[in-house]
Amino acid sequence: MKTKSALSVCLLLLATSLSGEVTREPANRIRLQLPKTIYATTGIEMNVYFENVALTLNSANYAFDVICAKGTQQIKRWTLMPAAGEYGTFPFQLEVRDETNALIARAESRLQITPAGENPEREISLLCIGDSLTAGGVYTGRLLLLSESRKEMKLKLIGSRGTGTNRHEGYGGWTAQRHATLYTGRAREGENNGIGSPFIYKADDAPPVLDFAQYCKDVNEGKAPDFVTVLLGCNDTFSSTDETIEARIDTMLKYYDTLIQMIHHVRKDTRIGALILVPPAATQDAFGSNYQSGQTRWQYRRNQHRVMERMQKHFTGREKENVWLVPANLNLDCENNYPQGQTIRNANTDSKVIRQSNGVHPAAPGYYQIGDSIYCWMLAMMAE
Repeated sequence: MKTKSALSVCLLLLATSLSGEVTREPANRIRLQLPKTIYATTGIEMNVYFENVALTLNSANYAFDVICAKGTQQIKRWTLMPAAGEYGTFPFQLEVRDETNALIARAESRLQITPAGENPEREISLLCIGDSLTAGGVYTGRLLLLSESRKEMKLKLIGSRGTGTNRHEGYGGWTAQRHATLYTGRAREGENNGIGSPFIYKADDAPPVLDFAQYCKDVNEGKAPDFVTVLLGCNDTFSSTDETIEARIDTMLKYYDTLIQMIHHVRKDTRIGALILVPPAATQDAFGSNYQSGQTRWQYRRNQHRVMERMQKHFTGREKENVWLVPANLNLDCENNYPQGQTIRNANTDSKVIRQSNGVHPAAPGYYQIGDSIYCWMLAMMAE
Protein backbone atom coordinates (compact mmCIF):
# COMPACT_ATOMS: atom_id res chain seq x y z
CA MET A 1 0.00 0.00 0.00
CA LYS A 2 2.85 2.41 0.84
CA THR A 3 4.50 1.70 -2.52
CA LYS A 4 1.26 2.49 -4.40
CA SER A 5 0.79 5.72 -2.43
CA ALA A 6 4.33 6.82 -3.17
CA LEU A 7 3.86 6.02 -6.86
CA SER A 8 0.65 8.07 -6.93
CA VAL A 9 2.41 11.03 -5.35
CA CYS A 10 5.24 10.80 -7.88
CA LEU A 11 2.79 10.68 -10.78
CA LEU A 12 0.94 13.67 -9.36
CA LEU A 13 4.16 15.64 -9.00
CA LEU A 14 5.20 14.68 -12.53
CA ALA A 15 1.85 15.85 -13.94
CA THR A 16 2.19 19.10 -12.04
CA SER A 17 5.73 19.72 -13.27
CA LEU A 18 4.79 19.04 -16.90
CA SER A 19 1.59 21.09 -17.08
CA GLY A 20 2.07 23.62 -14.32
CA GLU A 21 -1.10 22.48 -12.56
CA VAL A 22 -3.14 19.34 -11.99
CA THR A 23 -6.20 19.37 -14.23
CA ARG A 24 -9.30 17.93 -12.60
CA GLU A 25 -12.91 18.09 -13.61
CA PRO A 26 -14.90 20.12 -11.07
CA ALA A 27 -17.23 18.24 -8.75
CA ASN A 28 -20.34 20.04 -10.10
CA ARG A 29 -21.39 20.92 -6.58
CA ILE A 30 -24.37 22.96 -7.80
CA ARG A 31 -25.67 20.48 -10.42
CA LEU A 32 -24.98 22.75 -13.37
CA GLN A 33 -26.74 21.50 -16.52
CA LEU A 34 -26.71 22.76 -20.10
CA PRO A 35 -28.47 21.19 -23.11
CA LYS A 36 -26.61 19.83 -26.11
CA THR A 37 -27.67 22.79 -28.27
CA ILE A 38 -28.77 26.39 -27.67
CA TYR A 39 -30.85 27.59 -30.63
CA ALA A 40 -30.84 31.22 -31.80
CA THR A 41 -31.70 33.20 -34.91
CA THR A 42 -31.34 36.66 -36.39
CA GLY A 43 -33.34 39.36 -34.64
CA ILE A 44 -34.66 37.31 -31.70
CA GLU A 45 -33.08 37.67 -28.27
CA MET A 46 -31.77 34.44 -26.77
CA ASN A 47 -30.66 34.15 -23.15
CA VAL A 48 -29.12 31.73 -20.71
CA TYR A 49 -30.25 32.75 -17.23
CA PHE A 50 -27.72 31.34 -14.79
CA GLU A 51 -30.32 30.72 -12.06
CA ASN A 52 -32.19 28.43 -14.48
CA VAL A 53 -29.30 26.03 -15.14
CA ALA A 54 -27.76 25.68 -11.67
CA LEU A 55 -29.52 24.33 -8.59
CA THR A 56 -28.69 26.87 -5.87
CA LEU A 57 -30.54 28.54 -3.03
CA ASN A 58 -28.88 31.79 -4.10
CA SER A 59 -26.99 31.96 -7.39
CA ALA A 60 -25.56 35.36 -6.35
CA ASN A 61 -23.16 33.45 -4.09
CA TYR A 62 -21.29 32.18 -7.15
CA ALA A 63 -19.35 33.65 -10.05
CA PHE A 64 -20.56 32.52 -13.49
CA ASP A 65 -18.27 32.75 -16.50
CA VAL A 66 -19.43 32.17 -20.08
CA ILE A 67 -16.80 31.24 -22.65
CA CYS A 68 -18.25 31.86 -26.12
CA ALA A 69 -17.33 33.93 -29.16
CA LYS A 70 -20.83 35.38 -29.28
CA GLY A 71 -23.13 37.23 -26.90
CA THR A 72 -22.71 39.35 -23.79
CA GLN A 73 -22.30 38.15 -20.21
CA GLN A 74 -24.23 40.13 -17.61
CA ILE A 75 -24.80 39.68 -13.88
CA LYS A 76 -27.62 37.17 -14.15
CA ARG A 77 -27.54 36.02 -17.75
CA TRP A 78 -25.69 35.58 -21.01
CA THR A 79 -27.63 37.30 -23.80
CA LEU A 80 -27.47 37.50 -27.57
CA MET A 81 -29.49 39.26 -30.28
CA PRO A 82 -27.93 37.88 -33.50
CA ALA A 83 -27.45 40.53 -36.17
CA ALA A 84 -27.98 40.06 -39.89
CA GLY A 85 -25.21 37.91 -41.32
CA GLU A 86 -24.34 36.47 -37.90
CA TYR A 87 -24.79 32.72 -38.05
CA GLY A 88 -23.01 29.42 -37.52
CA THR A 89 -22.27 26.99 -34.70
CA PHE A 90 -20.05 28.07 -31.80
CA PRO A 91 -18.74 26.29 -28.69
CA PHE A 92 -20.44 27.45 -25.48
CA GLN A 93 -19.00 26.78 -22.04
CA LEU A 94 -20.20 27.88 -18.62
CA GLU A 95 -17.94 27.74 -15.56
CA VAL A 96 -18.90 28.45 -11.96
CA ARG A 97 -16.56 29.45 -9.14
CA ASP A 98 -17.06 29.89 -5.41
CA GLU A 99 -15.80 32.64 -3.09
CA THR A 100 -12.31 31.11 -3.03
CA ASN A 101 -12.23 31.20 -6.87
CA ALA A 102 -12.26 27.41 -6.97
CA LEU A 103 -13.89 25.95 -10.07
CA ILE A 104 -16.91 24.04 -8.75
CA ALA A 105 -18.85 23.28 -11.93
CA ARG A 106 -18.46 23.32 -15.68
CA ALA A 107 -20.94 22.56 -18.46
CA GLU A 108 -20.61 22.64 -22.23
CA SER A 109 -23.03 23.19 -25.08
CA ARG A 110 -23.04 24.61 -28.59
CA LEU A 111 -24.70 27.77 -29.84
CA GLN A 112 -26.44 27.27 -33.17
CA ILE A 113 -27.44 30.52 -34.90
CA THR A 114 -29.73 30.08 -37.90
CA PRO A 115 -29.72 33.01 -40.35
CA ALA A 116 -33.06 34.67 -41.10
CA GLY A 117 -34.70 34.74 -44.50
CA GLU A 118 -32.31 32.39 -46.30
CA ASN A 119 -35.06 30.10 -47.57
CA PRO A 120 -38.38 30.98 -49.23
CA GLU A 121 -41.43 31.03 -46.97
CA ARG A 122 -42.79 27.51 -46.44
CA GLU A 123 -46.11 26.24 -45.14
CA ILE A 124 -45.49 24.54 -41.80
CA SER A 125 -47.97 22.88 -39.45
CA LEU A 126 -47.44 22.58 -35.70
CA LEU A 127 -49.29 20.79 -32.90
CA CYS A 128 -48.57 21.98 -29.35
CA ILE A 129 -49.43 19.50 -26.58
CA GLY A 130 -49.37 20.58 -22.95
CA ASP A 131 -51.02 21.58 -19.71
CA SER A 132 -52.08 25.02 -18.43
CA LEU A 133 -48.83 26.53 -19.69
CA THR A 134 -50.14 25.75 -23.19
CA ALA A 135 -53.88 26.13 -22.50
CA GLY A 136 -53.69 29.93 -22.29
CA GLY A 137 -52.55 30.11 -25.91
CA VAL A 138 -49.96 32.81 -25.19
CA TYR A 139 -46.77 31.20 -26.49
CA THR A 140 -48.69 29.72 -29.43
CA GLY A 141 -49.95 33.23 -30.19
CA ARG A 142 -46.36 34.44 -30.07
CA LEU A 143 -45.41 31.80 -32.66
CA LEU A 144 -48.17 33.02 -34.99
CA LEU A 145 -47.00 36.61 -34.56
CA LEU A 146 -43.38 35.71 -35.34
CA SER A 147 -44.35 33.72 -38.42
CA GLU A 148 -46.55 36.56 -39.71
CA SER A 149 -44.00 39.31 -39.10
CA ARG A 150 -40.82 37.51 -40.20
CA LYS A 151 -42.19 35.71 -43.30
CA GLU A 152 -39.91 32.70 -42.84
CA MET A 153 -42.74 30.22 -42.45
CA LYS A 154 -46.45 30.25 -43.06
CA LEU A 155 -47.41 28.63 -39.78
CA LYS A 156 -50.60 26.67 -39.26
CA LEU A 157 -51.36 25.66 -35.69
CA ILE A 158 -53.55 22.59 -35.39
CA GLY A 159 -55.62 21.40 -32.43
CA SER A 160 -59.13 21.11 -31.08
CA ARG A 161 -58.73 23.90 -28.50
CA GLY A 162 -58.06 27.62 -28.74
CA THR A 163 -59.64 30.40 -30.78
CA GLY A 164 -59.36 31.33 -34.44
CA THR A 165 -56.01 30.27 -35.88
CA ASN A 166 -54.46 29.95 -32.40
CA ARG A 167 -55.02 26.21 -31.91
CA HIS A 168 -53.42 23.73 -29.51
CA GLU A 169 -54.04 20.80 -27.16
CA GLY A 170 -53.40 22.43 -23.80
CA TYR A 171 -55.39 21.31 -20.72
CA GLY A 172 -55.02 22.81 -17.26
CA GLY A 173 -53.85 20.32 -14.64
CA TRP A 174 -52.97 17.58 -17.13
CA THR A 175 -50.06 15.16 -17.16
CA ALA A 176 -48.41 13.07 -19.86
CA GLN A 177 -50.34 10.08 -18.54
CA ARG A 178 -53.68 11.86 -19.00
CA HIS A 179 -52.88 12.77 -22.59
CA ALA A 180 -51.97 9.13 -23.29
CA THR A 181 -54.64 7.25 -21.31
CA LEU A 182 -57.63 9.33 -20.15
CA TYR A 183 -60.85 8.28 -21.88
CA THR A 184 -64.17 9.69 -20.69
CA GLY A 185 -66.34 9.40 -23.77
CA ARG A 186 -65.95 13.12 -24.40
CA ALA A 187 -63.07 14.74 -26.27
CA ARG A 188 -62.25 17.59 -28.64
CA GLU A 189 -64.90 19.80 -27.00
CA GLY A 190 -64.58 23.31 -25.63
CA GLU A 191 -65.63 22.52 -22.06
CA ASN A 192 -62.78 21.30 -19.88
CA ASN A 193 -64.63 19.44 -17.08
CA GLY A 194 -65.06 15.75 -17.80
CA ILE A 195 -63.18 15.84 -21.06
CA GLY A 196 -60.80 13.06 -22.08
CA SER A 197 -57.68 12.87 -24.21
CA PRO A 198 -58.24 14.26 -27.72
CA PHE A 199 -56.17 11.41 -29.13
CA ILE A 200 -58.23 8.47 -27.77
CA TYR A 201 -61.09 6.92 -29.73
CA LYS A 202 -63.45 4.03 -29.09
CA ALA A 203 -65.19 2.03 -31.80
CA ASP A 204 -68.33 0.10 -30.79
CA ASP A 205 -67.45 -2.57 -28.20
CA ALA A 206 -63.69 -2.32 -28.74
CA PRO A 207 -61.53 -0.85 -25.97
CA PRO A 208 -60.44 2.81 -26.28
CA VAL A 209 -57.19 3.29 -28.22
CA LEU A 210 -54.84 6.09 -29.21
CA ASP A 211 -55.68 6.89 -32.84
CA PHE A 212 -53.60 9.80 -34.09
CA ALA A 213 -54.64 9.19 -37.69
CA GLN A 214 -58.29 9.73 -36.77
CA TYR A 215 -57.36 12.78 -34.71
CA CYS A 216 -55.63 14.29 -37.75
CA LYS A 217 -58.77 13.64 -39.82
CA ASP A 218 -60.82 15.51 -37.23
CA VAL A 219 -58.58 18.56 -36.87
CA ASN A 220 -56.34 18.80 -39.95
CA GLU A 221 -58.02 17.22 -42.97
CA GLY A 222 -56.19 13.95 -42.35
CA LYS A 223 -52.70 15.47 -42.51
CA ALA A 224 -50.20 14.76 -39.75
CA PRO A 225 -48.28 17.86 -38.57
CA ASP A 226 -44.76 18.76 -39.64
CA PHE A 227 -43.84 19.61 -36.04
CA VAL A 228 -45.12 18.66 -32.58
CA THR A 229 -44.02 20.16 -29.28
CA VAL A 230 -44.77 18.71 -25.86
CA LEU A 231 -44.55 20.88 -22.73
CA LEU A 232 -45.49 18.82 -19.68
CA GLY A 233 -44.00 17.96 -16.31
CA CYS A 234 -45.45 20.58 -13.97
CA ASN A 235 -48.46 18.51 -12.87
CA ASP A 236 -46.59 15.23 -13.29
CA THR A 237 -44.16 16.20 -10.52
CA PHE A 238 -45.56 19.25 -8.70
CA SER A 239 -46.17 17.58 -5.33
CA SER A 240 -43.08 15.36 -5.47
CA THR A 241 -40.53 15.14 -2.70
CA ASP A 242 -36.88 14.16 -2.99
CA GLU A 243 -38.01 10.62 -2.12
CA THR A 244 -40.77 10.35 -4.76
CA ILE A 245 -39.46 12.44 -7.66
CA GLU A 246 -37.68 9.63 -9.53
CA ALA A 247 -40.77 7.41 -9.73
CA ARG A 248 -42.90 10.35 -10.85
CA ILE A 249 -40.44 11.21 -13.65
CA ASP A 250 -40.29 7.53 -14.68
CA THR A 251 -44.05 7.62 -15.22
CA MET A 252 -43.90 10.93 -17.05
CA LEU A 253 -41.20 9.80 -19.48
CA LYS A 254 -42.99 6.52 -20.10
CA TYR A 255 -46.05 8.38 -21.37
CA TYR A 256 -43.96 10.94 -23.24
CA ASP A 257 -42.64 8.02 -25.25
CA THR A 258 -46.16 6.68 -25.72
CA LEU A 259 -47.20 9.98 -27.28
CA ILE A 260 -44.08 10.06 -29.45
CA GLN A 261 -44.77 6.55 -30.72
CA MET A 262 -48.40 7.49 -31.39
CA ILE A 263 -47.33 10.40 -33.59
CA HIS A 264 -44.57 8.58 -35.45
CA HIS A 265 -46.83 5.60 -36.11
CA VAL A 266 -48.73 7.93 -38.46
CA ARG A 267 -45.84 10.04 -39.79
CA LYS A 268 -42.25 9.09 -39.03
CA ASP A 269 -40.71 12.37 -40.21
CA THR A 270 -42.76 14.62 -37.92
CA ARG A 271 -40.20 16.49 -35.85
CA ILE A 272 -41.04 16.30 -32.17
CA GLY A 273 -39.65 18.82 -29.69
CA ALA A 274 -39.67 17.82 -26.02
CA LEU A 275 -39.65 21.17 -24.22
CA ILE A 276 -37.69 21.19 -20.98
CA LEU A 277 -40.03 22.10 -18.13
CA VAL A 278 -39.51 25.79 -17.39
CA PRO A 279 -38.39 26.93 -13.92
CA PRO A 280 -40.77 28.66 -11.51
CA ALA A 281 -41.05 32.26 -10.40
CA ALA A 282 -38.02 33.58 -8.56
CA THR A 283 -39.53 34.02 -5.08
CA GLN A 284 -41.49 32.18 -2.42
CA ASP A 285 -43.97 35.09 -2.49
CA ALA A 286 -45.39 33.68 -5.74
CA PHE A 287 -45.92 30.24 -4.20
CA GLY A 288 -47.46 31.72 -1.07
CA SER A 289 -49.90 33.66 -3.25
CA ASN A 290 -51.03 30.49 -5.06
CA TYR A 291 -50.55 27.66 -2.57
CA GLN A 292 -50.44 29.36 0.86
CA SER A 293 -48.28 26.86 2.80
CA GLY A 294 -48.94 23.92 0.48
CA GLN A 295 -45.71 24.02 -1.52
CA THR A 296 -42.38 25.81 -1.34
CA ARG A 297 -40.60 27.41 -4.24
CA TRP A 298 -37.39 25.58 -3.30
CA GLN A 299 -38.98 22.09 -3.39
CA TYR A 300 -40.68 22.79 -6.71
CA ARG A 301 -37.43 24.20 -8.08
CA ARG A 302 -35.64 21.01 -6.99
CA ASN A 303 -38.33 18.95 -8.70
CA GLN A 304 -38.14 20.99 -11.90
CA HIS A 305 -34.35 20.79 -11.99
CA ARG A 306 -34.48 17.03 -11.65
CA VAL A 307 -37.03 16.86 -14.47
CA MET A 308 -34.58 18.89 -16.58
CA GLU A 309 -31.71 16.52 -15.77
CA ARG A 310 -33.75 13.44 -16.56
CA MET A 311 -35.20 14.92 -19.77
CA GLN A 312 -31.72 15.78 -21.02
CA LYS A 313 -30.54 12.23 -20.39
CA HIS A 314 -33.69 10.72 -21.94
CA PHE A 315 -34.03 12.84 -25.08
CA THR A 316 -30.50 13.95 -26.02
CA GLY A 317 -29.11 12.08 -29.01
CA ARG A 318 -32.46 10.98 -30.44
CA GLU A 319 -32.32 13.18 -33.53
CA LYS A 320 -32.31 10.14 -35.83
CA GLU A 321 -35.69 9.28 -34.32
CA ASN A 322 -36.88 12.81 -35.18
CA VAL A 323 -36.98 13.69 -31.47
CA TRP A 324 -35.23 16.80 -30.15
CA LEU A 325 -34.79 18.44 -26.78
CA VAL A 326 -35.91 22.10 -26.86
CA PRO A 327 -34.30 24.09 -23.99
CA ALA A 328 -37.16 26.48 -23.23
CA ASN A 329 -35.88 26.68 -19.64
CA LEU A 330 -32.79 28.70 -20.58
CA ASN A 331 -34.53 31.75 -22.00
CA LEU A 332 -37.12 32.52 -19.30
CA ASP A 333 -36.62 35.54 -17.03
CA CYS A 334 -38.10 34.16 -13.81
CA GLU A 335 -37.47 37.37 -11.86
CA ASN A 336 -39.15 39.90 -14.16
CA ASN A 337 -41.44 37.91 -16.48
CA TYR A 338 -43.75 36.29 -13.95
CA PRO A 339 -46.93 38.03 -12.71
CA GLN A 340 -46.42 40.52 -9.90
CA GLY A 341 -48.40 43.17 -8.13
CA GLN A 342 -48.22 45.84 -5.46
CA THR A 343 -49.32 44.93 -1.94
CA ILE A 344 -48.88 46.34 1.57
CA ARG A 345 -45.87 45.04 3.48
CA ASN A 346 -48.03 44.10 6.47
CA ALA A 347 -51.35 45.00 8.08
CA ASN A 348 -49.91 47.80 10.20
CA THR A 349 -48.40 49.94 7.47
CA ASP A 350 -49.44 51.66 4.29
CA SER A 351 -46.00 51.04 2.81
CA LYS A 352 -46.22 48.87 -0.29
CA VAL A 353 -43.94 46.40 -2.01
CA ILE A 354 -43.94 44.53 -5.33
CA ARG A 355 -44.42 40.79 -4.88
CA GLN A 356 -44.63 37.99 -7.41
CA SER A 357 -48.08 36.43 -7.53
CA ASN A 358 -47.92 33.23 -9.61
CA GLY A 359 -45.54 30.35 -8.99
CA VAL A 360 -45.53 28.38 -12.23
CA HIS A 361 -47.37 30.45 -14.89
CA PRO A 362 -45.35 33.25 -16.48
CA ALA A 363 -46.71 36.65 -17.46
CA ALA A 364 -47.13 37.30 -21.18
CA PRO A 365 -43.47 38.38 -21.70
CA GLY A 366 -42.33 35.08 -20.17
CA TYR A 367 -44.59 33.10 -22.48
CA TYR A 368 -43.14 35.10 -25.37
CA GLN A 369 -39.67 33.89 -24.36
CA ILE A 370 -40.94 30.30 -24.48
CA GLY A 371 -42.36 30.98 -27.95
CA ASP A 372 -39.04 32.48 -29.05
CA SER A 373 -37.21 29.31 -27.99
CA ILE A 374 -39.61 27.12 -29.98
CA TYR A 375 -39.38 29.37 -33.04
CA CYS A 376 -35.56 29.29 -33.03
CA TRP A 377 -35.62 25.50 -32.82
CA MET A 378 -38.11 25.21 -35.67
CA LEU A 379 -36.02 27.49 -37.90
CA ALA A 380 -32.94 25.39 -37.17
CA MET A 381 -34.86 22.26 -38.18
CA MET A 382 -36.13 23.89 -41.38
CA ALA A 383 -32.60 24.94 -42.35
CA GLU A 384 -31.24 21.39 -42.22
